[in-house]
Amino acid sequence: MKLIPESYNMDEYLKELDMVDYSHSIIQSKKNELYNKDQTETEKVKTAFEFVRDEISHSWDIQGSIVTCQASDVLRVKEGICYAKANLLAAILRAEGIPTGFSYQKLMIFDTPEKGYSLHALNGVFLRSVNRWIRVDARGNKPGVQADFSLEEEKLAFSVQEEFGEEDYPIIYSKPNHNTIATLQANTNVIEMYKNHLPDSL
Repeated sequence: MKLIPESYNMDEYLKELDMVDYSHSIIQSKKNELYNKDQTETEKVKTAFEFVRDEISHSWDIQGSIVTCQASDVLRVKEGICYAKANLLAAILRAEGIPTGFSYQKLMIFDTPEKGYSLHALNGVFLRSVNRWIRVDARGNKPGVQADFSLEEEKLAFSVQEEFGEEDYPIIYSKPNHNTIATLQANTNVIEMYKNHLPDSL
């Protein structure tokens, strides 16, 4: 799939936002821990991606109870759903001057269309070294889900099944989707939110 940036102004993908608060001391500290001057741009992206994927738990997987949203809170609590984890990865990469945006899929929330759909968030990252966007999915791996960093072909957490009404959206947005952020801000119990209140449209 050809990825389409919402804006061709790379500065839009470097901005600090309320939910991508990369000036926060906890984000800056983690950035300095993850990166060193000898790493290439690609190595930095892979390192940050693998940190968020592996070290920040997906709230549903651990049956957590805390709803996180702002990148600094996600890092502090060390858990979040895909929307929150995408905010954190964007913050860590933007803090290093690497253009990072937000991409979405519409997926079945649980196995069958009858159980409904939800938006799934991942990140688009512009790699200057190869002069193109790639997508990475830091949702977190588990049995049956294996997302990896790859320059050759996308290795995302989920393959879209169009025959079941799922969709893969090509646009890389500069800001997180309003519906996803509003959902995180309106809920206090992550399991209840995940089961019943996730948005299913952009």
